[in-house]
Amino acid sequence: MDDDGLAGPTPTGALLTDLYQLTMGYGYWKSARHNRRSVFHLFFRKTPFGGGFAVAAGIGPALDWLANFQVTSSDIAYLATLSGNDGKPLFDQPFLNAIGDMRLEVDVDAVDEGSVVFAHEPLMRISGPLWQCQWIETALLAIVNFQTLIATKAARICHAAGGEDVLEFGLRRAQGVDGGLSASRAAYIGGCAATSNVLAGKLYGIPVRGTHAHSWVMSFDTELEAFEHYAAAMPNNCVFLVDTYNTIVGVHNAIKIGRKLEKLGRRMVGVRLDSGDLAALSIQARQLLDASGFQDARIVASNDLDEYRIQTLKHEGAKISLWGVGTRLVTGGDQGALGGVYKLASIEDGQGKMQPCIKLSQDAVKTSTPGVQQVRRYFHGDQISHDVIYDPSLAIPFVNDACCVTLMGSSSDQSPTDHHVELLSPVMRNGTRLGNQPSLIQVRQAAIDQVGKLPVTFRQLSCDRAFDVLLEPQLWQLKQSLIEEAKADSTSVIHGPATR
Repeated sequence: MDDDGLAGPTPTGALLTDLYQLTMGYGYWKSARHNRRSVFHLFFRKTPFGGGFAVAAGIGPALDWLANFQVTSSDIAYLATLSGNDGKPLFDQPFLNAIGDMRLEVDVDAVDEGSVVFAHEPLMRISGPLWQCQWIETALLAIVNFQTLIATKAARICHAAGGEDVLEFGLRRAQGVDGGLSASRAAYIGGCAATSNVLAGKLYGIPVRGTHAHSWVMSFDTELEAFEHYAAAMPNNCVFLVDTYNTIVGVHNAIKIGRKLEKLGRRMVGVRLDSGDLAALSIQARQLLDASGFQDARIVASNDLDEYRIQTLKHEGAKISLWGVGTRLVTGGDQGALGGVYKLASIEDGQGKMQPCIKLSQDAVKTSTPGVQQVRRYFHGDQISHDVIYDPSLAIPFVNDACCVTLMGSSSDQSPTDHHVELLSPVMRNGTRLGNQPSLIQVRQAAIDQVGKLPVTFRQLSCDRAFDVLLEPQLWQLKQSLIEEAKADSTSVIHGPATR
């Protein structure tokens, strides 16, 4: 542990998993299938918040967790205490010895953190020994699902703010300390300018902001006295919270202290509104500040804000230049989870050849896509046009994206594009991270840039059209052949022809 008493910015511990991952691992080991090569994909099925995109986040921490994966002697001792419904040990000692000796040997390909991503396309592709890929599922989903959700929420809020700064200050309302730290990191990736979370500032290098609360004002005999003492203590950090008693009187008091600061060669930063009719009060406050020579003073607003409330306030003509967003950002607001999944798509057979496999469902959207998947993104100029999922291991690589089909099987009529990029890149081989890791500020800038490259339709808060994520024809044909085979075989998981 570091001197903060926390394990650091990345969750640690190999037992950060669900029990059924270990019971399956035990079953794989008992049936001598545990070392068969397998390929899983991590993706989500529905774009969050009714919007048109998501921002991939949590990739870095997920890779950190993998890089630090180690089954300790205390983990083994704990697992030895678990019992089945007959009261006997759940796992036998040879298995416990085997996992104690296990070294993580997985390969990971992933989108760059901060990438704009869409439903059904893999954010991560994990390959390696079956029992290892199964073990790590839960942690990867827990890390990537939450941070992607919050980064997406932040991007939506920042879009609604129209380029004005958004401050994340949701730590006190977050889902625990770990949730607060992860939310601060993800919100910054999504575009927030700063956080109130001091530990997140230290761990991640995020700018921190904050002044005083109502309790500061209430601890003095008068509001004016409270502002005066705060200015004396911190003349370089004066944003006065003006709504403890009467907002407009509070603005007048802030102006009085602002004039005193001017005489000392200092400048009042602004005022903060936290209750009442924020649009009307901000307009009045702006008029008073401007008339008093404080045209540069910022008006900060808070109080249960989200992208919809910010959009409404802007339509009402609010004169707010900095938005403080807490609860509805760090918790996901009206959507508490992303719903990402982790599905097996290819597995080694008894002869050492990889076989694509599929999971079926009566709900067509839950039928998985088989094979070893890559995503190719096409552009018209700088604008993102569409994505195509394909399997590089298929014999004939596709060259014409116009012949691709939608996930539901309809033909796609795509106009010619200028260029394309591959989204999944190697980030881990044999359990070891590859290359230099981008800084968080680089990840944040990448997210801002990518959101800006989306067609306007998909940046809107409500989007009733899905972005074009297509299947390459050979992959579509493979999927259909496995579905037809499943119908004839009446099983839920079907293996296709072996591939190299």
